[in-house]
Amino acid sequence: MEKAKVRDAREMTPETHVDKTGAKIRAIATNVHYGDKHALKDVTLDIRAGEVTAFIGPSGCGKSTFLRCLNRMNDTIEGCRVSGTVTMDGEDIYDPRIDVVQLRARVGMVFQKPNPFPKSIYDNVAYGPRIHGLAANKDELDEIVVTSLEKAGLLAEVKDRMEAPGTGLSGGQQQRLCIARAIAVNPEVILMDEPCSALDPIATAKIEELIDELRENYTIVIVTHSMQQAARVSQRTAFFHLGELIEVGDTEQIFTNPGHKLTQGYITGRFG
Repeated sequence: MEKAKVRDAREMTPETHVDKTGAKIRAIATNVHYGDKHALKDVTLDIRAGEVTAFIGPSGCGKSTFLRCLNRMNDTIEGCRVSGTVTMDGEDIYDPRIDVVQLRARVGMVFQKPNPFPKSIYDNVAYGPRIHGLAANKDELDEIVVTSLEKAGLLAEVKDRMEAPGTGLSGGQQQRLCIARAIAVNPEVILMDEPCSALDPIATAKIEELIDELRENYTIVIVTHSMQQAARVSQRTAFFHLGELIEVGDTEQIFTNPGHKLTQGYITGRFG
C-alpha cells in the first residue's frame, strides 16, 4: 500500500503541487526509514511562503527527521531512505537531476548548536558566496557580508573585528553568525533545528526577534521543544507524535482549540 501511495504522489504533475494558498514546499506521503526503523510515516504537509511554521512534539517524534527531508540532509545519513514526494515551487527536490548543493543554497539550515567555521567572522559569512560565485569582486563580497550580518542583527557588535575568529563570539552571537552565513547565499527558505536550545534567555529573545524580522523575506521552518517559543514566533504549528503528523493548523488554533486529543494532551502537559 505504501508503495502505491508513493507512486501516485510521484506521478502528479508539478502543477498539482503548487498550492493555491501559497505553499512554498509541499510534502506528500513522505516516509523515512533508518535501516529497519520507520521513523516518519506518510507525512503530508504544506509549508506556506512568507510564514514561520513550527514543528512541535516529544523527543524522537520525527520533527527533525522531517525537517532534514526539506533540504535532503538525510542523504548524508548512512542507511537512511526517504520515499514519497517533496516539492519546492512545484519541483520535486528528490529528482535525480536536482543539484543538491544548489538546493541547500536555496534551503538554508541553522542547527541546534552554533557551528561557526574555524575562520574569521568575515570569512564565515563570505564562504557560501565564494563557493557559489555570487560576488564578482571584493567590493560585492564585502557588501554581501555586511548586509547579511546586518540582517542577522550582528553587524553593530562585530563591525570593528571582522577578522576575529567566529568561534570567539558568545553562543548567541555565534548562532546569529550562523544565520548570517545561511542568509549570505540568498536562500528562499531557512530551516532552524532548535536554534535556541543551547542559548540563554536573553540570546533566545534576540533570535526570536530576528526570526520575526526574517519572515518578511524568507519562509522559515523551526523545530522547537518550547511550546511558548512556537506560540511566540510561528503563524502555523504542526504537531508530531511517534513519527506521524497528528495535526497542523494556525498556531493560535492549535494552542487554544486543538482538534486532536493527542495534541491537547501534549499542550496541556499530560505527556511529552
